[in-house]
Order: sequence, then C-alpha cells, then structure tokens
Amino acid sequence: MAQNVASAPAPSLRQEPASSKSPERRSPPFRHTYGAVDLGTNNCRLLIARPFDGGFTVVDAFSRIVRLGEGLSHSGALSDAAMDRAVGALAICADKLRRRNVSLSRSVATEACRRARNGEAFVERVKRETGIVLDIIEPQEEARLAVLGCHKLLEPGDGPALIFDIGGGSTELVLVDQDAGAPKIRSWWSAPWGVVSLTESEGKVALEGPDRLKAYRRMRERARRAFASFASTLPSDAPGIRLLGTSGTVTTLASVHLALPAYDRRAVDGLHVPVNAMQRISTMIAEMGHEERAALPCIGRDRADLVVAGCAILEAIVEIWPAKTLGLPIGEFARASCVRLWRATATPCEAHPHRKGAKTVVDAMARAPAERSLRPAGQGGKLPQPRRIQAHRTG
Repeated sequence: MAQNVASAPAPSLRQEPASSKSPERRSPPFRHTYGAVDLGTNNCRLLIARPFDGGFTVVDAFSRIVRLGEGLSHSGALSDAAMDRAVGALAICADKLRRRNVSLSRSVATEACRRARNGEAFVERVKRETGIVLDIIEPQEEARLAVLGCHKLLEPGDGPALIFDIGGGSTELVLVDQDAGAPKIRSWWSAPWGVVSLTESEGKVALEGPDRLKAYRRMRERARRAFASFASTLPSDAPGIRLLGTSGTVTTLASVHLALPAYDRRAVDGLHVPVNAMQRISTMIAEMGHEERAALPCIGRDRADLVVAGCAILEAIVEIWPAKTLGLPIGEFARASCVRLWRATATPCEAHPHRKGAKTVVDAMARAPAERSLRPAGQGGKLPQPRRIQAHRTG
C-alpha cells in the first residue's frame, strides 16, 4: 500500500526582494543557508535558499545547458568535452555556494551518470576539482523528488494526478492522489527515453530531413511503448484527473504559448496551460526545421535540436493521461532537496569527512517519521528504503 509522501506540509519558496529589508519586518534568525545542485543529462541547476516565515527565500540560482549525456547512447561513456562542460558549470555552482556562505548542501546526478561506465570516475573528478560531492540517485529517488518538489502546485481537486519529469536521459511518471490534503504515491515508472537519448535514437539527418515528421512519429511511438506497461495500470474512468509536468520541455512550450520575448522559467512557474494548446504547439514545432525553431525567441539554438524529442514524449504522456490542463512547477529537484535538508536539521545526523576543515552532514532519512513511511508501489514491487542524502556542510 502506498504511504504518505510527507506528514507535514513542505515549505514554500519565494524570491528574495531586491530592496533591503524593512526594519519593521524581520525574519527570525536562520540556522542554515541551504544549497541544492541538480546535474542532469542535459542541464546543471543550482538553488540556494534560506528559511523565511515558515518557507524559503531564494537567494541565488543558476542554470546552464551542459549536455553531459551527449553521445552516451552510442558510446556508453561520458565524453571528455561533455565532462569538461559539466565541471565548468559545477565550478560556478561551487563558487556560489561558498560566496553565499551555504552551510548545508546536497548535489545529485541522474541518468547520464547512472548509465555511463565512467560515471563514478566523473563523480570523483568533480569532487577533486570543485569540492562538490555528487550523489548518483536511482530512478525511484527521482520520482520521489519530483513529487516532493512540486505537489503543492497541483490544481485543487479530488481526482488522481500524474506528475511527470522529462529529463535528458529518462522520463519519470508518478501517479498520486490526495487524502486530506496529503499526496500519496500510488505507482511510478521510469522510462529510458529523455530528450537527449530520444533525439540520438533518430539522429540529426532524420530529424532535419524532408521526412522529419516520420522521425517525429517514430520517437512518439517509442515513448508510447515505453509507457505502455505503466499506462495499463492507470485508472481509465477517474473523474477530475490532473496533470503536472516538470522539465525544460514543458516550460519552453509554455513560453511559446505565451509568446514571451525570451525564455524565462520564472514567467511560467505555477502556470496552468490547456493541454490542447500544448499539443498544437508540439505539432507546430515538429513540423519546423532547425533554423525555424532556433528563430523562436523562447527556443533559440541551445534548445532547437532537443525540443522536438520533448514534444514527442509530452504527446505520448497526454495520450495515456488525457487531462484538460497541464500545471508547470520549476526547480523541482532543487526545491525538494532544500525541503529535505530543512527537515534533516531537526533530526539527529551522522557526520563524516567531506573536505579538509569541514564535515558532511548526512540526512537521517531512514529515521525521520515524515519520510520513513514512503514506500510506494512501483515497477514490479515496492521501493527500497529511501537512500541517505549526501548533505554536505560547506562552511
């Protein structure tokens, strides 16, 4: 039986105002400044936040496309160029963690490092060159973080909800419902297709040639087949179903929907977009050539080659879960990591070396009542006990 994701509401996040604090309104002294790094197959992201009025104030953030998983599906290894890009981005994250006096941080890596035969060696290089210790998390942990980071943005309602995360190397699907306001994971699925791996399954020639729509349909069919077993377990006649999607794909498409002058994740955070509008935009983008897509201000050259695969995955998802609207949270992994670090500081933690003159604080997940019961049913059985978070004291 699925259990509660959390027994207490997750703290909310707010942006720190540019102006100085009013002397009449002072937040209580905070014990920690939290940092979270999410290194995916395509992106590297950082969030730094402090406790404020029962939630969090975001004091710094960073995001860069690094394409760590570029060529991985063919070679089975991370390339030197991809690792150099990722290390460069992580060095910026490390500098921000130091300058913001972050006292507690967590850094995760996902599908690219899981699959690559040199993934562990890359993690050691990152630690050696930047001081950041990456935790290569399993798919079930990705699913758990997706729910923890964004479930508060679900539309009001009693119907079940599907939360999905389209990554660079995989896509996670999580079915949740709510009982007295607390979300419960009913089942989850991790498919091996993300925007990078699915794009590489076809190749540039097929995706940019005269038969690119045939290539698009093949990608959509691959994603649909990857979701088929999970789709067979979904309720077929549940009323009031809801859909919540994370990743650059959905925020990019929402930005196109709003006709924004430039891509801006903040402009679409918490937005709810009609699903039929997202489908129309997906078809429009799939029909375009690379230069046409690159000319769209919300896509540009950085996203022009991968966004088509994201559209194919999104269409496969709405086919199995035909909700009317799609909710868009952002920063889900970093948001969730900050929440879990916040909880960890109220729980006895183990300490062990991280770097000279500092210590590592490990989140005692297995002992925390709010998380210990999280063992939802998934692919062929129950999830294992939650992994310990490598939460590092950086100051």
